[in-house]
Amino acid sequence: MFFIESKRIAVVIFGSLLLAISLNFFLINANVYASGFAGAAQITSSVFEDYLNIKLSTGILLLLFNIPVFILGWFKVGKGFTIYSIVSVVFTTIFLEILPVISVSEDIILNAVVGGVIAGIGVGISLKLGASTGGMDIVAMVLSRLQDKPIGTYFLILNGVIIVAAGVLYEPENALYTMLALYVTTAVIDTIHTRHEKVTAMIITRKADELQQAIHQKMVRGITILPAKGAYSKEDRNMLFLVITRYELYDLETIIKEVDPNAFTNIVQTVGIFGFFRREGDNIA
Repeated sequence: MFFIESKRIAVVIFGSLLLAISLNFFLINANVYASGFAGAAQITSSVFEDYLNIKLSTGILLLLFNIPVFILGWFKVGKGFTIYSIVSVVFTTIFLEILPVISVSEDIILNAVVGGVIAGIGVGISLKLGASTGGMDIVAMVLSRLQDKPIGTYFLILNGVIIVAAGVLYEPENALYTMLALYVTTAVIDTIHTRHEKVTAMIITRKADELQQAIHQKMVRGITILPAKGAYSKEDRNMLFLVITRYELYDLETIIKEVDPNAFTNIVQTVGIFGFFRREGDNIA
């Protein structure tokens, strides 16, 4: 367990470093903006410096923007997930303050693409291990547990505001380059983690009851248990069928490994759901 947690923290810190490199080396001087709270902090810093002649660093603003989100996540998402978010944001702020703001290239398109790729890798590897980069990740977790609506909608709204602000406050081309950077970042995250908001897990196991209890202790999700039989071995087993959000994928994988390492799990994309999808506050039957 100590090794697993140490690995997650190390990956989160490395992801924070990549995000800071993306901002300080490629995006900031090019006036191309990152996604989520990092982009919001970045454009706020630019506005204060360019229009009000007040210098506020992107890192400090990122930390300030995340404080209310940390409080929300602590009570609504879980202490573990929020702690990783705090680690991520704090180290991102530190790296943003330590690393110099330079221009690796004068080509804005190159800055947008490379910056977007590096940021996407940083966020993607953190999500892959069930950690968070703070900001919209926590907001998305809360919203996904409260209501069954696409998480991407909320990302789209915030990023849309950033794009419009970039076009209005600066040159229209800045909005286009920001769209390019956001698209690249999203594509990289989808490649590393998963592009689907919800996925369906089909778990073939001999320990259906233990696995069901372990999942319900960690997640607020409904589970259907079906009888199954191995075609070759003729052994009787059970299949657990459940739909989860992509933010819960790592937790599910960890639970399965702990309870039944010999279980066979198939994860498939879920395009849509009709009917009941268990949310926070629903009773578990």
